[in-house]
Amino acid sequence: MPTTDTATAGAVEGRRIVVTGVGANPGFDLARSLQRLGHHVIATDAQPLAPGLLLPEVTARVTPRADDPRYGAAVLQLCRETDADALIVGIEPDLPPVLRARRALAAAGVRVWLPNAESVHSCLDKAAFHHVLTEHQVPTPRSWLPDQLHQIPDGTELVVKPRGGHGAQHVHFPATLEQARVLCELVPEPLVQERVHGEEFTADCLVDRAGQASMVLRRRSLVKAGLAAVAVTFHDERVAGQVRRTLAAVGALGLSCVQGFTIDRSPDPVVITEVNVRVAGGFALAEAAGADLIGQAVNGLFGRPVDHGRLGYRDDVFLTKYTETLATGAVSTLRALQEQS
Repeated sequence: MPTTDTATAGAVEGRRIVVTGVGANPGFDLARSLQRLGHHVIATDAQPLAPGLLLPEVTARVTPRADDPRYGAAVLQLCRETDADALIVGIEPDLPPVLRARRALAAAGVRVWLPNAESVHSCLDKAAFHHVLTEHQVPTPRSWLPDQLHQIPDGTELVVKPRGGHGAQHVHFPATLEQARVLCELVPEPLVQERVHGEEFTADCLVDRAGQASMVLRRRSLVKAGLAAVAVTFHDERVAGQVRRTLAAVGALGLSCVQGFTIDRSPDPVVITEVNVRVAGGFALAEAAGADLIGQAVNGLFGRPVDHGRLGYRDDVFLTKYTETLATGAVSTLRALQEQS
């Protein structure tokens, strides 16, 4: 995988950066990428055994869960204690409390690069996302709330999921409308969507403060539990155009990933399904294909210009991911190591 030349004019060097949610793929790989760029990572997660807390040379810290009222204050105190320069959110649940703490973090000298609260909400809430994209005439699956199920046309294939879900949790594919009704009683804050069939893709995106967007497109050839286990880069101006329209519609800023489908024999050949306000779990493919995604994101985070010329990439570069055992051992030993860090 190519590395970024930190001697390049304008590149940000050796900062102390908090990465949240290092127990999940996006945060874990982000921590490693930042380390390769010469930054010191302060890795955080609510799970004491999160794999990212075990990465060599990170400062490991356990935080409350994002839905704990103490989370924002705990992260702020953590940043002060570790002399952090910046914070990057690695998982969706951390976004709302970090947004609420953004002014306090800025006052403490901690940089955070996120869009405004309305933009984040429109991406976290799938019903709001559907409304925004429909309003901007960006093709997206038809969606219904539980009290709107009578509006669903006969024969429509459906998927039931939480409005605020992530990581493919609580996602179900009912065979009938009656099954969908039952699932709406079981799934937390449910949303019913039209099921889309086609070739799934992700766009790893970076939007600068002037609104210019660069992206790396990759086909999700094999998806497991919402994560691209096999992916291959490609170029397609139709897809790129719809991704840009989507980013503009939601007011994206900084790192994000856009997901959707390309569909043959359809009046809408590109359908957008979601935007995640974070780096994607498979972003390492963007870097392997030549895009300086994280390096340029760090530049933007610290107020430097984003060099979009360094975000180009090659077609037909592949990525495969698998689950491995990172570490085993005594919990007492691990706790001692974390206390020392």
